[in-house]
Amino acid sequence: MGEERFGEFVLVRRHGEEGVVELVLDRPKAMNAVSTEMARSVSAACSALGGDAGVRVVVVTSTHERAFCVGADLKERNSFSDADLVRQRPVARAAYTGVLELPVPTIAAVHGFALGGGFELALSCDLIVADGTAVVGLPEVSVGVIPGGGGTQLLPRRVGAARAAELIFTARRVEAEEAYRLGLVDQLVPAGEDRSAALSLAGRIAANSPVGLRAAKRALRLGQGLDLRAGLEVEDAAWRSVAFSEDRAEGVAAFAERRAPRWPSAE
Repeated sequence: MGEERFGEFVLVRRHGEEGVVELVLDRPKAMNAVSTEMARSVSAACSALGGDAGVRVVVVTSTHERAFCVGADLKERNSFSDADLVRQRPVARAAYTGVLELPVPTIAAVHGFALGGGFELALSCDLIVADGTAVVGLPEVSVGVIPGGGGTQLLPRRVGAARAAELIFTARRVEAEEAYRLGLVDQLVPAGEDRSAALSLAGRIAANSPVGLRAAKRALRLGQGLDLRAGLEVEDAAWRSVAFSEDRAEGVAAFAERRAPRWPSAE
């Protein structure tokens, strides 16, 4: 298992040769509150992972026992002038869009608090695995702002406009079972098992064609919000990008020969 640190607060951990990589939030003294420095590190880690052809799945995890991430560092924000806040805004945005724009499947492993920007980091992933201790929410209007890490756009895509409006307008916290019932998270596991369950899911995903996974994610993401006809054109373009690939030839051959595929794009 290889590890690489991005700044003080972000760790990238590679799991063998299977292409599963953890992006670890590692600011335990602040419950992973996203400071300017931490935002830069998340962005840098995502840039490195996005350009690495060997990465098949990214799992976002936390080293804090009671929190995934509690959102923006409000203590730091309290010291900002208006000019400071303007300068920091693109740095903060780059962290959330860095996760959102990773070209491979992404999974958030959530336990404890995932609030504000912390929940937005999870929402930026394709899938969210949560344990029974998870508490999620977007409380920004209670401190005079709005979700600014994608929450107003990503949450309604998950649960619909009215449900997202209720959650954002009330700023309420949602505990694990209700979060699962509402579709705020995709898989609910016993307390303490979010990371292992997410890594297990990542392993199942990573066994598939790297070329196919990236194309499928591209089609899913680019097709969101389009009408059906336009969405089918996006899908067709993604299909054409893989239909004549070596992975497709190997996948068909492996199926016919009743064996596990050996993906050329992974070698």
